[in-house]
Amino acid sequence: MRDSAGLSPDFAVPHGARLSLRAGAYYNRPALPEAPNERPARIVTDLPWSLAGLMARIGPVDDAAMRRAATRQGVLTKPPGSLGRLEEVAARLAGMFGTARPAIGGKAVIVAAGDHGVVAQGVTGYPQSVTGQMVRNFLEGGAAINVLCRLGGVRRIVVDAGVASDPPPEHPDLRSLRMGPGTGDITLGPAMTRRQAVLCLEYGAGLASEVIADGADLVATGDMGIGNTTPSSAIAAAMTGKHPVETTGEGTGRSAEELLRKTAVVETALEVNSPDPGDSIDVLAKVGGFEIAVLAGVVLGTAAERRAVVLDGFISGAAALIAHGLSPACRDYLIASHRSAEKGHRAVLAHMRLDPLLDLAMRLGEGTGAVLAMGIVEAAAACLTEMATFEEAGVSDRPDNDAVAEEAEG
Repeated sequence: MRDSAGLSPDFAVPHGARLSLRAGAYYNRPALPEAPNERPARIVTDLPWSLAGLMARIGPVDDAAMRRAATRQGVLTKPPGSLGRLEEVAARLAGMFGTARPAIGGKAVIVAAGDHGVVAQGVTGYPQSVTGQMVRNFLEGGAAINVLCRLGGVRRIVVDAGVASDPPPEHPDLRSLRMGPGTGDITLGPAMTRRQAVLCLEYGAGLASEVIADGADLVATGDMGIGNTTPSSAIAAAMTGKHPVETTGEGTGRSAEELLRKTAVVETALEVNSPDPGDSIDVLAKVGGFEIAVLAGVVLGTAAERRAVVLDGFISGAAALIAHGLSPACRDYLIASHRSAEKGHRAVLAHMRLDPLLDLAMRLGEGTGAVLAMGIVEAAAACLTEMATFEEAGVSDRPDNDAVAEEAEG
């Protein structure tokens, strides 16, 4: 695995600035400072200023906007609470966007791809070459995520974060980071250097800023990487404190015997690397993946822009755990699209106190669950923003709702 000191896209921008990572663009900046040999157990103090500045921009949601949204819900032409969780989602969007009437403009999904050295341990039934082949399939429009994006009018960006095969041809939807030809085998040592982890985080944040600058109000996370449920299981165990038995699932379809082997691989990775759960970058560098790191950056960058992150399944959840560890405030900008069939996803969601919108036994990845749920999120905002109030529609409300109506008008 090559060191990434020379591969350093420039994401260090002042507060409020926008970033552009267009296809074919190249950026350079001085190498990041080396991390000190010793770090405090519960706080990360050696972040490069660009990442530290990014996290400083992630503030709390607007409680006043959420209250105004809740008040408006109470006077729309429907019984209170009758739209169920759509009302909860709409109120959360109001807090994220800072307005009682949030509107969804554009939607985008960032699908990050990377390979994993741990596949050498027999944790998956598919050859590693499938990662690169699927990247090409994404770009040619033949995957499930392409179908759902077309159906929902969602922009798709594909990131080669570190695929082992030859790079795909240039494409307007492709972003090439190529941090390395896959990560290291986490049963033998770290997945990547700390510097590589930070660069991937910054790159992901830059991508989020790009799509938001282009009009996206909802940003979904998607992944592709043969073997990536293994590092995700390791991240989930490290960050939640759960035993690998509770975070390791079948992935692309393991037999009972193969699942035991996979669980043992996760245990070995944790024993060999001893990731510090109080230092999310340490966890990411030791047992993570390049595509997971990019998606964690997407979460941070979207939260910094006060827009909604629509999380996909287990791998996206592992990325969100890393982002949440770096900035707990980003949790309020997360919408869990669905509950994956991967059992480790339950531990991930519980740790961040996220209640998924859907439970369809999906476990494909690619961002499919997130893009599918975007329509629900968009509907929640539209109902809050576009429905008429009782007064506007000339419909009689319950007599005891007059005070609520007066408050909504105020």
